[in-house]
Amino acid sequence: MTILATGFGFGYSPIASGTVGTLWGVLIVALLFPLLNITGQIVAALIMAAISIPICDAADSVFKTKDDGRIVADEYLSFPICMIGLAGPDTGIRWGVMLIAFLTFRFFDIVKPPPAYNIQKLKGGLGIAADDIIAAIYSLAANYAILYAISLILT
Repeated sequence: MTILATGFGFGYSPIASGTVGTLWGVLIVALLFPLLNITGQIVAALIMAAISIPICDAADSVFKTKDDGRIVADEYLSFPICMIGLAGPDTGIRWGVMLIAFLTFRFFDIVKPPPAYNIQKLKGGLGIAADDIIAAIYSLAANYAILYAISLILT
């Protein structure tokens, strides 16, 4: 489980391990979301977010440090939430949109606006993953707002 929790070693990055670990989420979205309609994306994103909880819980008991920086499964398995409906069979991957999603996700994960900050205090894998899931939901909303604003400017 530790190998999954550390993002196959990306969590050992000496700088910004969460950001580096999120790159696996970008890869997951790039490979999976062009094959799925929005319903499939929602189901896949929810399953991945749910799976992150026991993975992070197992690593938490190994590292014995609350939300150890080496644990990045919470980042890469929550990131797909940020891209629900923003890629798919009709649109493929739009890399500019992916970049916006990456940046907004990292912003919300670092800033942890309420209730994310308090939820991270929960014990074990739930506390590790829940704040990232909330950050991903905030990111998804922000991504739609940003893309809508861009569409208004361009029309």
